[in-house]
Amino acid sequence: MVRFRAASDQAVLVYLGDEIALAANERVLKLLRSLEKKPPKWLRNVQPAYCSLLVTFDAWQVAHEEVVGALREYEARSEKMRATKRKTVKIPVCYDEEFGPDLREVAALRGTTPEQVIQLHCSPIYHAYFLGFAPGFAYLGDLPEALATPRRESPRRRVSAGSVGIAGKQTAVYPFATPGGWRLLGRTPTKMFRAGRIPGPLISIGDAVKFHPISREEFFELERA
Repeated sequence: MVRFRAASDQAVLVYLGDEIALAANERVLKLLRSLEKKPPKWLRNVQPAYCSLLVTFDAWQVAHEEVVGALREYEARSEKMRATKRKTVKIPVCYDEEFGPDLREVAALRGTTPEQVIQLHCSPIYHAYFLGFAPGFAYLGDLPEALATPRRESPRRRVSAGSVGIAGKQTAVYPFATPGGWRLLGRTPTKMFRAGRIPGPLISIGDAVKFHPISREEFFELERA
């Protein structure tokens, strides 16, 4: 069931599900594609999330009620669209203790070993639900239940670019050096965002992401490349 809520005097929030799930996010992607394919004149911006889409409009051109009516039609048409074609992004990760300062703590919290944590983290093909927090920061789900771990109680003031972390049932790669509270398992030499690249982010919403372990030697070799 689709739900609409006024988010401001010039924004409508469209709910396409009630929980973080692939089916709901696929509906978000379809509605996003439908709006991008033939955008109404009053459309200003769209911001996808796990199971919702924030639609910003020009309040001088259209009223809330008209926007909701139009979005209902867009959503109905989007249901007939084919599923989004997923690109697979493979990301090498060095899980050395220097790069993954929380690896042992996560293993202890989950009653397992660091080696098993690495194996579990590399086992799924993750889904990029949406991008936020920083350019190129993709929220990836779904982390194996055996690894689900809350954020750190005290965020770090600086997390190095390329750091791979987990929080709850999500995992992500920090594209830049920023503060952050996710538990760090490793680091990748792959650049998540480049200003001259089109699109700038390596990972786009809807992409499939697969991590694989590399050694310290491979990390520095790839970093120099």
